[in-house]
Amino acid sequence: MAKAIKANLKMKLKGGQASAAPPVGSILGQYGVNMMDFVNPFNEKTKDQMGKNLTVHITVYEDKTMDWRVVGVPTDDLIREALKIDKGSGKPNSEKLPEKLTLDQLNSISETKAKDMNTEDIESVKKMVLGTARSMGVEFKN
Repeated sequence: MAKAIKANLKMKLKGGQASAAPPVGSILGQYGVNMMDFVNPFNEKTKDQMGKNLTVHITVYEDKTMDWRVVGVPTDDLIREALKIDKGSGKPNSEKLPEKLTLDQLNSISETKAKDMNTEDIESVKKMVLGTARSMGVEFKN
């Protein structure tokens, strides 16, 4: 029989830099989970992505055990990194950024995101990346 789930959590953490301080300590502590059972394995698994923002999905069970998985770097972070910009447009519908997303950048970002998606169709992933870029005021240069 499957374990009874107590909570499904999502956290954004920097790769390789989790600690028992908030947000990890305060979120996991309220469910009675030993946070070091999360912190040490997380830091070990993500040390190659040191400092990057990662989304972590944690399932806490009634017996105070947990499972977790790293989803990856958010799409908007990958776009900002590729274009070397700090932020997107505040008014993406009317004010576009001068930087344009190239086909090579689109392919690279799509390949990175494909492992986090529930599809194996790279064209669908590219559409998702372009949608995120559009919402940031970034246009695609074909």
